[in-house]
Amino acid sequence: MISQNRNRAIFLDRDGVINVEVGYLSNPNDFKIIEGSIEALKILNKKGFLLIVVTNQAGIARGYYTEVDLKNIHNKMKSVLKQHEVTLTDIFYCPHHPEFTGSCNCRKPNPGMILESKKKYNIDLDNSYMVGDTLNDIQTGLAAN
Repeated sequence: MISQNRNRAIFLDRDGVINVEVGYLSNPNDFKIIEGSIEALKILNKKGFLLIVVTNQAGIARGYYTEVDLKNIHNKMKSVLKQHEVTLTDIFYCPHHPEFTGSCNCRKPNPGMILESKKKYNIDLDNSYMVGDTLNDIQTGLAAN
């Protein structure tokens, strides 16, 4: 049973789920939506789910791009989705990589980003889902529950 004051969420990986995977996306002009993803996100919005992106961004730790570059990409993504009446609740990202910055709790498959969003948005994890394109994404969802 869903508590009346707890939210359901869909946690979404970004690359390969919302946008075409290009490997260390650093330029907003290279951001391309995966065909069908907008329609799926609209359905989930209409069903009352919060849409929360949880994405590893090791390119920051590796020096391939900056957090400002990432913010520009995320602004482009939010703008494109908003044009199609899709509302993202939030975007959580991990800028770390164990070889460059040491271990952390936020890098998937660790559940840190999901657990942080649970607190911020009062999310009922038993009625929420993780959507991704890798084993790490699946492991993240399992670790959070």
